Amino acid sequence: MHRFRLIAGLWFLFAAGLLSAATPSSVSKPVSAPHLTVQLVNQEYGVNYLDDIHAGLYFKLEPGWHIYWSNPGDSGEPPKIEWNLPETVAPAPMQFPAPKRLPLGPLMDYGYENEVLFPIDISFATSIKPGTTLKLPAKVSWLVCREVCIPGKANLELDVPVLATEPAPNDDVVNLFNRLDSHMPRGMPHVSWTGFQQAPSGIRLEVDTGRPEDQAEFFPEDENILNNAAPETGRIISNGIIIDLAKDPNLNTSLTQLRGVLELSGDRNYEIAALPAIINVPAPPASFPFAAFARIVGLAFLGGLLLNLMPCVFPVLFLKGLALVNSGNEEKHKLRAHGFVYTAGILVSFWALVALLLGLRAAGATLGWGFQFQSPVFLSLMAALLFFLGLSLAGQFEIGLTLTSAGGSLAARQGYAGSFFTGVLAVVVATPCTAPFMGAAIGYALAQPAAVTFAVFTALALGLAAPYVALTLQPAWTRLLPRPGVWMDILKQAISVPIFATVIWLAWVIATAYGAVLLAALLGSFLLLAIAGWFLGRWPARRWATSVAGLILLTALVACITSPREFSAAPSSTSAQPSSGGAAAGSAWQPWSADAVQHALAAGQPVFVDFTASWCLSCQVNERVALDRPEVTQAFAAANVALFRADWTREDPAITQALTDLGRSGVPVYALYTPGQSAPQLLPQVLTPGIVTDALSGLPGSRAGSRN
Repeated sequence: MHRFRLIAGLWFLFAAGLLSAATPSSVSKPVSAPHLTVQLVNQEYGVNYLDDIHAGLYFKLEPGWHIYWSNPGDSGEPPKIEWNLPETVAPAPMQFPAPKRLPLGPLMDYGYENEVLFPIDISFATSIKPGTTLKLPAKVSWLVCREVCIPGKANLELDVPVLATEPAPNDDVVNLFNRLDSHMPRGMPHVSWTGFQQAPSGIRLEVDTGRPEDQAEFFPEDENILNNAAPETGRIISNGIIIDLAKDPNLNTSLTQLRGVLELSGDRNYEIAALPAIINVPAPPASFPFAAFARIVGLAFLGGLLLNLMPCVFPVLFLKGLALVNSGNEEKHKLRAHGFVYTAGILVSFWALVALLLGLRAAGATLGWGFQFQSPVFLSLMAALLFFLGLSLAGQFEIGLTLTSAGGSLAARQGYAGSFFTGVLAVVVATPCTAPFMGAAIGYALAQPAAVTFAVFTALALGLAAPYVALTLQPAWTRLLPRPGVWMDILKQAISVPIFATVIWLAWVIATAYGAVLLAALLGSFLLLAIAGWFLGRWPARRWATSVAGLILLTALVACITSPREFSAAPSSTSAQPSSGGAAAGSAWQPWSADAVQHALAAGQPVFVDFTASWCLSCQVNERVALDRPEVTQAFAAANVALFRADWTREDPAITQALTDLGRSGVPVYALYTPGQSAPQLLPQVLTPGIVTDALSGLPGSRAGSRN
């Protein structure tokens, strides 16, 4: 392996320095820099004093590395050349060959790999005298990238003898020009025509070449016109081709001209400047992206599986496992029926939530997944429900617990209802935990037609239900479970511990988002629930005790519903909300706003945004195990990154819209913005310190450490 690398390195140096063997008057001395070699070249050994020279800037790159076109796309900088020449020498602007698309994660760059030649025509005044040698010094700068980007620069000088006769050609350089000349764009033939039509959804470009064109690719000359990463859709017509282009989301003005390079089949590259026109061609029937749909459905199912491991769902799964052990001796068809009914509860709950989301979206509302946890009423009711359930599990009183399917002594009909409502409860407490692989799936689903949205969420629901259903479909596996006995009462009491832990978490969310007054009201409702439980436990199965307990429960319910409305009338403000991560005064984290992010980017400062919420346990874990670690904090400081926290604990339309723009509808989301790039880099939803520092090390000029 080492011998192979040595041979490959020697071959690269040989290929890069091949032109250096020519006469010094025809090429500059090649300069070797990290991952490339650069030099100035001239097609002839000198120049006739009445003529021009056809020179060029030549880059030879290591495999996998690239430099950029004049419009670099979503990131990067094109190479530049600055001359220091006498008045008798006039270089023309450097010409750029047609680029290629260079995808990098969610971004799309335009540039060159392997090798590229930028032609430069240089003219001379007639006053130059034969017999002299002109020195043409130039400063060249570039940005070479792979997973990371490295800026470079070099001082090059081309010696050009002035001759009274025609200079001899340098065959090596002439062959280089001939080999790479096909990549240079030319003007469109006079018989051709181009025009474009702008619409809210995109730009339609029509190209008339007089014949059907089966392949076309357009590279915009101007930045921030197109969504570079979006695919281009072409439709063949009898006299050319029609290309549908996706607009940049921030383009709000009408274009007067669409300039760029058009690449057609046969390596034909043309510079075009299309003007607005009426294109009366019906849009081609859109083919359904089955591959992307299947991938998203798979991610949704996997996300549902992982959702079973989230702290929000774990207490419910404890209850369902207890019910399964208790019914382990039932007939096979009954166990399977319990599994299917449990699945039905999950499916119906997901469908109801998605239907509500789609209905509100159609009515103009902008909501995200987990939005019910932004309601103080919902939070209070959930905390009260789980607290009352915990009291029963701890042994204060005995009820059927139909809602959670923990009562093994229920009749058959009630038992199935218990399985159904356990599925309902699993969905209700699961929605704030956007598990890994779920963020992209949910964002994709909510942006699609209703049928696709329901299909994706159905896959998510089936993933959530799959573990229990698999166990009920294979009753033999229940033999691995211990036999029912006295230990079950002890286990049931132990299960109350995670239930009460969830209650503490919900109370903390209410306290951080809505203040101590609302928390006091919630604790008061807990006291009423404890009194109601005491009546049920002290006089079990007594009608009068049940009536008193019911009246107390109704009072607690009214307190949960009315108190939040009284103490949360103040509108939510992003700038005023406390950070869910607990950032105090003087912390590096600042409250998020779109203007603050743009202001930092305009000042040349990278930006990291933590989209989070108090009710999102995954967010809290990521902040503690990754974002708040000393090595990550030091990496942020070393890279001079502006840190913003978008706290979505309470409803905030601005944050919801920002998440929508990123293709997500729930938290956590982590976005790293780089100045000059139109789209941020989205980090995974499960963070480690190494993931964050690796992302920071890719920033231009960053001194942040990375994981080795």
